[in-house]
Amino acid sequence: MSGEREGQRLFVGGAWVAPDGGHYAVVDPATEETVGWAPEASRDQVHAAAAAAREAFGPWSRTAPEERAAILARAADLIRSRLLPYAELAQAETGATTGTARGMQVGVAAARFRRYAQVEPAEWAFPPQINEAGPMGKAAVMGALAVRQPVGVVTCITSYNNPWANPAGKIAPALAMGNTVVVKPAPQDPLSVFRMAEALEAAGVPHGVVNVVGGRAVEVGEAAVDSPDVDMVSFTGSTAVGQRIGEVCGRSMKRQLMELGGKGAALVLDDADLASAVAGIGTTFSFYSGQICTAPTRVLVQRPLYERLVEQLAAYARRLKVGDPREAGTVVGPVISAAHRERVESYVELGRKEGASVVVGGERPSTERGFYVGPTLLAECGAEMRVVREEIFGPVVTVTPFDDEEEGIALANDSDYGLIDYVWSADVARAFRVARRLRAGGVGVNTVGRNMEAPFGGFRRSGVGRDCGSYALHAYSEVQSLVWPG
Repeated sequence: MSGEREGQRLFVGGAWVAPDGGHYAVVDPATEETVGWAPEASRDQVHAAAAAAREAFGPWSRTAPEERAAILARAADLIRSRLLPYAELAQAETGATTGTARGMQVGVAAARFRRYAQVEPAEWAFPPQINEAGPMGKAAVMGALAVRQPVGVVTCITSYNNPWANPAGKIAPALAMGNTVVVKPAPQDPLSVFRMAEALEAAGVPHGVVNVVGGRAVEVGEAAVDSPDVDMVSFTGSTAVGQRIGEVCGRSMKRQLMELGGKGAALVLDDADLASAVAGIGTTFSFYSGQICTAPTRVLVQRPLYERLVEQLAAYARRLKVGDPREAGTVVGPVISAAHRERVESYVELGRKEGASVVVGGERPSTERGFYVGPTLLAECGAEMRVVREEIFGPVVTVTPFDDEEEGIALANDSDYGLIDYVWSADVARAFRVARRLRAGGVGVNTVGRNMEAPFGGFRRSGVGRDCGSYALHAYSEVQSLVWPG
């Protein structure tokens, strides 16, 4: 493809195409320097990408699953072989620490392509035949077979916090099931997704099966959703944007997979191991600098442990090194942009006005360049405060005390969101009992770790549908029944 000096091109129908809208600068949030030039597609170009995906769908959907798997396996190998340069780009675009860029971004992307190159037939199989009893118990009169069919053309709109793992988690299972895709990366860090497209092209993906467009304009995302050639939209991002996408999809009955916002409750019961709870909750400060929907940002702690937890969490936050993510020992890098830094800071100030106590943080770190927000701990928070109820998407943790288990469960469930919650208790049976009563798509019991084969998605305004593992294959397929005389 063309050199980077003239800016990134779009990938449409197997060709690298100059964008109609020119280019804009992608900025390194740690240095504020230009990383590269991203393309601004026109509405017509986005619709052309969807049309290319539609044309490619028939042949690709009829390709043997083993052939599709071989391409995904080659893509996994190529991404793994280019891990260091890809991770350097991801780090420059997102401000992620070196370990995160290599392991949790590019490394996870390669693993996801590998995972869906190894799909077992049983993962989408149904009983070989479904028999129906005839009237009055007579012999079976009809036979039936349930099979999975690909949905068709899938628009994948991805988030800025992980431009490798998030797109891979959409593209790989969609392709494995025989769909074709139009990918619209987040405008803040799209260059990594175009590198992924290069790897897929080199792996042998046929023309039109994968298309990547881009741009900052709202019209680009709208075109990727409203194209008549699109059958499904898979979106990761804010609840507000997800609601607008849902409205458009509803008009033409497009299928949706929505991973939206979160305000994860971390329920710390009075018998919890505080060291474990503090270490888990502390990932909000460090992992993606709190820019992650699964973060345990809303701490609810039973009153006997309240003061000790606040004290230990404050000490934990103060130990974290904030600064250049390329430097050894850095734990907290920048947030994605100056605008987002201002948004996070405005929430901290709002917390002060609402009566929260700023135990740690609250002041901008003294760095010469970069969009940094230091780890911030807000204590003495009431459940009605906006900082407790709204997603901040930064390294900010709120702490609210409660008296008994019933009150803690009620506070945890008193949210517009329901993506992932957490419970800490030394009594595992008690922890599981409480977890089963939480209205969230997932609950971590004494851990913030995730099982990548478990279904992932949210209740309420945290989303629609489930992916990960075999559940992603289900998400990107339709169920068809074949019926015949018995």
